[in-house]
Amino acid sequence: MRIHSFNMPALIVLLGLTVVSQAQDLEPRRWSQLPTGLNFIGVGLAYSEGDIFIDPVLQIEDASVDLLGAGVSYVRTFGLFGRSARFDVNVPLADGEWNGLLQGEPAAAKRQGMGDPRFRLSVLLYGGPAVEQSEFGKSPPSNTVVGFGVSVVAPLGNYIDDKLINIGQNRWIIRPQLGVTHTRGKWTAEVTGSVFYYTDNDRFFEGTTLENDPLYAIQGHLIYTFRPGLWVSLSSAYGDGAEPTISGVPKDAETRNWLNALSLGLPISRTQGIKLSYTASRTQVPNGADLNTFLLAYSKMF
Repeated sequence: MRIHSFNMPALIVLLGLTVVSQAQDLEPRRWSQLPTGLNFIGVGLAYSEGDIFIDPVLQIEDASVDLLGAGVSYVRTFGLFGRSARFDVNVPLADGEWNGLLQGEPAAAKRQGMGDPRFRLSVLLYGGPAVEQSEFGKSPPSNTVVGFGVSVVAPLGNYIDDKLINIGQNRWIIRPQLGVTHTRGKWTAEVTGSVFYYTDNDRFFEGTTLENDPLYAIQGHLIYTFRPGLWVSLSSAYGDGAEPTISGVPKDAETRNWLNALSLGLPISRTQGIKLSYTASRTQVPNGADLNTFLLAYSKMF
């Protein structure tokens, strides 16, 4: 899609499809206690499609996106000051196409490559003592768990200076999280709040600098566990903020999204499992996007 400088400010919406919108997530069972000394590796495929809403003054109509994503992740569990902790790494890949009418003429943009990897450290502050696998399950599990985590997204993904739409972001994102879970019988309620802090992208479109205010997000999950490894979750999340500034000039294009999801976890064996989910993201502001995402993920413990 050919982008002209006069319509750049509100086209932050397009950029947000692979930057701010993807930063929001729905992750049920985020604070599950695990034995120490375990390793997990996972692979996933996700397909997102939807409509993009842009101010008609910019002469862009019928904008849409189709995005195929893949990811590889690794998780290591360990004890930290006597508490259950984990470290995980996720490396995303993406292949996307954006389509629309620019000044009445069909236009399209295609991007593919590696996205920005995420590194995350999490620890259970309450209700999650560090327990080795041989001792795990011998004591009654904690009904209430409080967890804290910090993730860092590194600017290592594909980025082209003279393109507005990119897979990578060319900036760091730091995201502290605080979550609480409470289990009663087979039911678990989980709530997680987080804040996304963005460094500046000093190689933004046409030599400009992009800044974003923090994005504030909260997500909740209601989970029913049929048996170990077999569970279903209803989830919802809301994000607000990330208002951009381009080269010192504030732009009226903040993010305000509702996300809702249905997830299903299925065990394959004692050490393998898959996850299926559908997520609907709906913008609450005129300039935004309505996206539908389908996910299939596989994980193995070793």
